[in-house]
Amino acid sequence: MKKNMGNSDKIIRVIIALVVFGLYFANIITGTLAIVLLVVASIFVLTSLISFCPLYTLFGLNTCKK
Repeated sequence: MKKNMGNSDKIIRVIIALVVFGLYFANIITGTLAIVLLVVASIFVLTSLISFCPLYTLFGLNTCKK
């Protein structure tokens, strides 16, 4: 896999994931919404760690500086 995510994208995704995890553990979000947001947050963290987003390839985006 070729990297297609820049540092700013990774930082934004991790911050969003941390906010979602915090809201969940503070019992502010619950139920189905919480499960959906936790799955999305987990995907954000995973894609940030590997610096590759499959949706970017579908749309032809690349924010990684070469």
